[in-house]
Amino acid sequence: MSAVPTNDAGNRYLNIAGALEQIGDEGALREMLPMVLDSLQRDVPAITELLTKGDVQGANHLLHPLKGFIPIFCTAELVAKVSEVEFMSKKGDAPMVAAAYATLAPELRVLEAEVAAYLGSPA
Repeated sequence: MSAVPTNDAGNRYLNIAGALEQIGDEGALREMLPMVLDSLQRDVPAITELLTKGDVQGANHLLHPLKGFIPIFCTAELVAKVSEVEFMSKKGDAPMVAAAYATLAPELRVLEAEVAAYLGSPA
């Protein structure tokens, strides 16, 4: 069994230390993360649905803001993956973008679980 790389808090994608460097304090981080969680819970399945329908432009409208906030809260690995899929969604054909997103979506679900666990932990 291969080990999954983790960062400072045992997370694979949620980068608490990096987020705190940018945001300043844990209280502010805990105020912002529910918005991240809401976005992931809402947009990850919505993007899948849009791509299933072949609506790459609609998927791009959801991927673009995701690409905007991911760098604040996440590891460089996930930032690169989200950026790549978002870039593809600007000009790529539906099957190509759908295939790339099918690989990314489970990783966004990992991030979603990490955010939920962090928010559920004591401050």
